[in-house]
Amino acid sequence: MTDPYSVLGVPRTASDDDIRKAFRSLAKKHHPDLNPGDKTAEARFKEISQANDLLSDAEKRRRFDAGEIDATGQDVPPRGFYRDQAGPGGFGGKYERAGAHESFVDMGGIFSEMFGARRGHGGGGFDMGGMPVTYSLRVPFLVAARGGKQRVTLPDGKTLDIDVPEGTTDGQTLRLKGQGMPGSQGQPAGDAYVEIHVEPHAFFQPRDSDIHIELPVTLAEAALGGKVRVPTVGGAVMLNVPAGSNAGTSLRLKGRGLLDRKSGQRGDQYVKLKLVLPDLPDDKLKEFLEGWEAGRTHDPRKEMERFT
Repeated sequence: MTDPYSVLGVPRTASDDDIRKAFRSLAKKHHPDLNPGDKTAEARFKEISQANDLLSDAEKRRRFDAGEIDATGQDVPPRGFYRDQAGPGGFGGKYERAGAHESFVDMGGIFSEMFGARRGHGGGGFDMGGMPVTYSLRVPFLVAARGGKQRVTLPDGKTLDIDVPEGTTDGQTLRLKGQGMPGSQGQPAGDAYVEIHVEPHAFFQPRDSDIHIELPVTLAEAALGGKVRVPTVGGAVMLNVPAGSNAGTSLRLKGRGLLDRKSGQRGDQYVKLKLVLPDLPDDKLKEFLEGWEAGRTHDPRKEMERFT
């Protein structure tokens, strides 16, 4: 395989998130299911999956950057080392020198690139590791926010319980090791990559790790103040509404937002008050408002005249 950074089209300084995004984009384009019968697309998909497998593993990426392993994940022999003792059924390699140029010719790597496989020690042809597969999974908002299990049915009819981590975000990809296509001749199965699509919620609106919610309150609760029950992703809590609060007033519940998996910190929940009158006419309220002199002189639209 060529340089994994080049395969994914990212620089060596790419962040983990950049690598995930590049892999998802290329995987969607070259997935065999979307390109039936296209051997080129199949080979390309396997190449980008192998590149992602190396670069998404922090230790493998470190060793590759340090020159300790090659793009296939194989150890790089030290300079001057001569290797041709591969053993029965294996592929050897050797150093070749031409003038001042020295290069290592890895026959196993050449055959791996040609056939996408490695030679079995039994000498019985080429044994292939399982192909990686990708899935798309819709997850309820609260399952992504709180974490939990989500059962999916795979194309072969097998069911799989996926652990959705707390704070999972829309577009995030989960890697399920060994849950891809089975390998041949005892080779390990490939991995499965599950792209999460978080379903919208009826009233929770996420913005990064913060949650925004519009909370209906009565006229009495806004004018007189008091404690009201507010839903959060972690369960309902009591919120103190200050007396004289107006429609549109925003109150903060610290630490009641979503878990940011990178920082380990929780966001906040912002509660915007929405004044709601009774559905049915209230004669007492009507009588009060008709006699409320201050209400007649107050003009809430006065400030708008400055801009017209």
